[in-house]
Amino acid sequence: MGSNEAWSRSLWTGDGNRDAMRCVYLAFAAELRMMGSVIRGKALRAAMVLAGCIGLLGTTRAQDPQFTQFYANPLYLNPAFAGTARCPRVALNYRNQWPALTGTFVTTSASYDQHVDAILGGLGILVTHDQAGKGTLNTTTVSGIYSYQLAISRKFSMKFGVQATYFQKSLDWSKLTFGDQIDPRRGFIYTTNDVPRGGSIGNADFSAGVLGYTDIFFVGAAVHHLTQPNESLIVGTSRLPMKITGHAGASIPLGMKGKYGEAKTRIAPNIIFQQQAQFRQLNLGLYIDHGPITAGVWYRTRDAFIAMVGFHTEKLKFGYSYDVTTSKLTTATAGSHEVSVQLQFNCKPKKRRFRVVACPTF
Repeated sequence: MGSNEAWSRSLWTGDGNRDAMRCVYLAFAAELRMMGSVIRGKALRAAMVLAGCIGLLGTTRAQDPQFTQFYANPLYLNPAFAGTARCPRVALNYRNQWPALTGTFVTTSASYDQHVDAILGGLGILVTHDQAGKGTLNTTTVSGIYSYQLAISRKFSMKFGVQATYFQKSLDWSKLTFGDQIDPRRGFIYTTNDVPRGGSIGNADFSAGVLGYTDIFFVGAAVHHLTQPNESLIVGTSRLPMKITGHAGASIPLGMKGKYGEAKTRIAPNIIFQQQAQFRQLNLGLYIDHGPITAGVWYRTRDAFIAMVGFHTEKLKFGYSYDVTTSKLTTATAGSHEVSVQLQFNCKPKKRRFRVVACPTF
């Protein structure tokens, strides 16, 4: 596995360095916004953090934000999931990461998807917004998705998804703080001599995914950022590394069946592996469904335990999860909170047999 110590807030740890500029911001905004004599000690610690960040500037490349409730945001995980619920589905997701820090990281997303018989597959729209350091660094993406469905046999189906994305990234230079603004006794009182840079950049991005499934198990893979678009905000070129995702799981019935012939209780073991550039992440999870209640736990290797609870009906699904950090960051960040809501709408009766993916609700 790649070292989680190399970044303090990113895709892989859920708490790692997604951008060196974020690290620069946090070093000063979170550590130095103090007054009086205490600032001397704080300044020293911040300088050490900043030195490490600057050392990464030559090699650091941005990574994607991550949602812990992977299957409550299926289009974000794999574009092949578009249309897997058949009828129209709306998913809303909110994640607040490191709320104990002054410059927290907040990521939101909204998606819509449904199966369309006329095109033999599903259509989807996905919009995400990622905010770092109270609006210092903002990234917005808008994606259109199509997934083709193919019945391989009576028990096994496949879906092939493609995704086209336009992203906009912007940096608010006025919200950054620098070392030359600090007075040892009075704190931030000076104007920086750094020349304002940044602004915004927009570019196109493309991704693809595949999904194979039966009524019991599923397995899939996705490759995001196929063209590795440039997202540099300052000078030169900074390409967004390709992200590779592999995931698999099953829904295993237990005990007595209900009045509709379905098991009242199911367990769902899952595994997700992701790699972006030299960084890797392995997630191991287990869900238990009993009636309308779902409880689950994930372990993100060498970083965090995730506890999740959810409630679901035919029309509404609501989930909450909390990341308990086990790395050296411990309780200093107050973990991560995530909330998801899914709305399922009615549609016309199906004209042909439609197999639903047996993936978790959250």
